[in-house]
Amino acid sequence: MDTIDIRGGVELPARREAVELHTADGLTLVGELAVPADRAPVATLVTLHPLPTAGGFMDSHVLRKAANRLPALADLAVLRFNTRGTSSPHGTSEGGFGDGDAEREDVAAAMAFVTKRDLPAPWLVGWSFGTELALKYGLDYDISGAILLSPPLHRATDEEVAGWAGSDVPLIAVIPEFDDFLRPEEARERFASVPHARVIDVAGGKHLWVGENLTRRVLTEIVAAVNPNALPLPIQWTGR
Repeated sequence: MDTIDIRGGVELPARREAVELHTADGLTLVGELAVPADRAPVATLVTLHPLPTAGGFMDSHVLRKAANRLPALADLAVLRFNTRGTSSPHGTSEGGFGDGDAEREDVAAAMAFVTKRDLPAPWLVGWSFGTELALKYGLDYDISGAILLSPPLHRATDEEVAGWAGSDVPLIAVIPEFDDFLRPEEARERFASVPHARVIDVAGGKHLWVGENLTRRVLTEIVAAVNPNALPLPIQWTGR
């Protein structure tokens, strides 16, 4: 088998399935589940995308690359979906943008899907707007942890953040040095109410994590939390 560089839009082997999520308020959300091609996943990433009114969707590049790479490289299942009213190349979810409030039902639908499919050890992985949903609603579920990529902390209140202090659920915030909304120093202050929260500074990072080096750094931090035995992530693929 030829060796290929793992970068850009490379899609490694996995079983990929278009799925529908059904909310308690009657909406159908479009999504995709990717799982390892020939073995059971060791954990599950439930991904929550950036702000749809600013172009975010389930195919935003970090989440798409997680689904393209991590089932093969780290034995992870990756669930992606468009929140209500969001369109992407995978399709359009019913409903309209709820400013992070109505999306509580979307998170509930995703977690119900995880339970129905008996997917193991779910971790919420939010990016930007998706971190707000993880912070606001994640503790409603039996999750293994939450990873926050570029959290703006616009919609999640200080009280909602502090609520994580009463749980032993891991909370990991990955903060770009040059973020547009929340930079490392302020992030450490905002998350100080959660003693066990880990704030990881990423030198040179920006809110959108553009560039292969930053993509790899983000995926490495996700795998370090969820399945560290899979590290280091290879940069080439020859199959296995």
